[in-house]
Amino acid sequence: MASAGTSRVLINPEPTLREATGLRERKKARLRQQIIDTSIRLFRKRGYEQTRVEDIVRVLEISQPTFFRYFPSKDAVLREVGRRGFACIKEHLETELSSDASTAERLRRMYRGMAREVESDRPLWRAVVLSGAMDPVRSPEMRHPGEIAFSLLRAILMEGQKRGEITREIPVEHLAGFMEGLYTTLVRRWVIDLMGPHSLSESVRSAVEFFLRGAHA
Repeated sequence: MASAGTSRVLINPEPTLREATGLRERKKARLRQQIIDTSIRLFRKRGYEQTRVEDIVRVLEISQPTFFRYFPSKDAVLREVGRRGFACIKEHLETELSSDASTAERLRRMYRGMAREVESDRPLWRAVVLSGAMDPVRSPEMRHPGEIAFSLLRAILMEGQKRGEITREIPVEHLAGFMEGLYTTLVRRWVIDLMGPHSLSESVRSAVEFFLRGAHA
């Protein structure tokens, strides 16, 4: 005859198994986030090129095989930052798409906010650019988030065409590509030119005004 304790184990083993599985998953998620946080901290402090996987694992006191179970390279860590970057862009676009402002004001406000966020963390965004973490060619998994952001920008410009604020002579697909290309190029050049005296926000403001003049109906 089984004891009371044995009966409990035999009768109801699932909650214990679920709890153990849940604990393992939480530990894995916690370590994954610690790897991301530590990597970002080192990228900011030492720079992307000078930070090695060896440096990251030494700070965390884990082995390299453990690191590689979570990320195949230090670039892969930055893809998490890239995903967050696209999520931030998407949020800006959705906010402006739901506003009643003119197309010009939407674009000015949106790109001003995006430029300020990059300016606030130049070392990190330099690492993102150098790693290609948001480049859909070097990081194919970024294509889908990039396409979502592009489609929202296209929707803003399409609405501007319907309002008569944006020219219909140029396909909206091309207009969205021009504006996206302007912004991306300015960010890339600014984050890499660490000694450059110019303000990203000012450069982006000029680019938006240049675009609006060309795209005005």
